[in-house]
Amino acid sequence: MITGLDHVVALVSDIAAARAAYQTLLARAPAWQNSGEGADRVLFTLDNMTLELMAPSGLSVTADRMRALLDDHEGVLASLCFRVADIGKMHRRLDRVALRPEPVAEVESRDAESGAVLHWKRTRTATELTRGVRMFFLELAEQRPISAATDAGPIEGLDHVVVATEDSERAAALYGARLGLDLALDRSHHDWGQLMFFRCGDLIVEVVRRPVAGGDLSHDRLWGLSWRVADIEATRARLIAAGVDVSDIRNGRKPGTRVMTVRSGTCGIQTILLERAPKAGPGGSSQ
Repeated sequence: MITGLDHVVALVSDIAAARAAYQTLLARAPAWQNSGEGADRVLFTLDNMTLELMAPSGLSVTADRMRALLDDHEGVLASLCFRVADIGKMHRRLDRVALRPEPVAEVESRDAESGAVLHWKRTRTATELTRGVRMFFLELAEQRPISAATDAGPIEGLDHVVVATEDSERAAALYGARLGLDLALDRSHHDWGQLMFFRCGDLIVEVVRRPVAGGDLSHDRLWGLSWRVADIEATRARLIAAGVDVSDIRNGRKPGTRVMTVRSGTCGIQTILLERAPKAGPGGSSQ
């Protein structure tokens, strides 16, 4: 029913600063911009998903709610928005698994620069039933334009979005049994806790449990993003030249991957860049 992760919403306090920061990080131009309903929005669309930056604008209930969620932070991950092929069927499933979906709404968005229009149908589930993570489900009528690369070593797409939980069994029941995502990995390690990977299109929803004293067993939280790059050295050199603070490159937890942490220029959102080893060709060589 779910065909992929359509987009992730990041609330930011300053839309102009966030747009500039993510244009530097991604080395891509915004694909869509608009304002309305108490918010300014800038969208970056990559090969496999969209990042929507949203900042409160003006005085309204919606803007005030976003300011409360930001709570003096530069930025926070706010919502997961899944893409579906048939919103009617998805709505019926969400109702059957008791996630209380809202009635399906038809939505229109106009790009402030080009005047182009996109349409989609949308529903959302009751946040108290999705363990505190806001979730939307969309059926797009048209494809969004892709963000054009603006520099060397651009980000290709999202590799995984990380959800932190204190109750792995209930989180697994939500993402696996109720939403229907495929559990590809369930592994525990004494240093980094329990990891569960749920396939969502060509990326992963990673659910991480790192038990802490006094943790909230009832609520999960969107923790961070891991972006996919083709050449991690080239991307690192570009970011350093732009004044972004990044870590050294290190081997990832998954064999054949290399990663680095981005420590600035992300609006405070936990961010990792990941390079996958090339897949072996028919002759067995990865060169």
